Amino acid sequence: MTDAETRYAIDPASAKGLDTQGLRDHFHVGGLFEAGQIRLVYSHYDRLIVGSAVPDGGALTLDGVPQTGTPSILDRREMAVLNIGDAGDVSVSGETHTLGRGEVLYIGLGAGPVTFSGTGRFYILSAPAHRTCPTRHIRVADARRVELGAKETANERVIIQMLHPDVCESCQLLMGYTQFAEGSVWNTMPAHTHDRRMEAYLYFDMAEGQRVFHLMGRPDETRHIVMANEEAVISPPWSIHAGAGTGAYTFCWAMAGDNVDFTDMDMAPMESLR
Repeated sequence: MTDAETRYAIDPASAKGLDTQGLRDHFHVGGLFEAGQIRLVYSHYDRLIVGSAVPDGGALTLDGVPQTGTPSILDRREMAVLNIGDAGDVSVSGETHTLGRGEVLYIGLGAGPVTFSGTGRFYILSAPAHRTCPTRHIRVADARRVELGAKETANERVIIQMLHPDVCESCQLLMGYTQFAEGSVWNTMPAHTHDRRMEAYLYFDMAEGQRVFHLMGRPDETRHIVMANEEAVISPPWSIHAGAGTGAYTFCWAMAGDNVDFTDMDMAPMESLR
């Protein structure tokens, strides 16, 4: 069995009373990507699991997780694995997939244990599933690319959509990552919420000493969490999820909930933010 930390869901009124450490205890996910370890956080927001595996030249196997109540993690779940390091292998259902940097492996329900090996740094996402979709290795060239923003507004970026209905079939997981051009730092502005699903961000590709100020909370009651490189944050359905960095960065976004409509957003106009 692989242990996981549990994070319970809280309502916006309760979150309103949290201090800085309280916000971090509930929503910030640090300590990921430790050499030779698998780290997992089980969130009660749509039962999303966020985690990492760093085999560090060896091999690590992810199988049972106590919170799922099933012998194997994928007995009633699907999974997405993003490699943010050097090339590494992910073995599942008797087949080995070599993931390059920025590539994703989608793994369908019932696939069994997952083994990580080599020098990859693997970011793991898993959500409940109701049917089996085919396991698929998604390369950067396979992704749907959306270019947005401008230098003038410091948000010139490209959205790399990996788990998206136009790219890869899944039950409820949507996932991809957003890369910023040099000199651009603002993400997801104007901000939005989507009450029908939650989201998680992983911030990475940040230079030494750089930080991202992740914005959260209700649009009229915004808060922030300071994020370092290779740290994740859980975003509740009632919360905006936006931010600005002290330099360019990349973030992986992942969503789970009622639908896989990427554009299902409730926009929060800039004048509504407080």
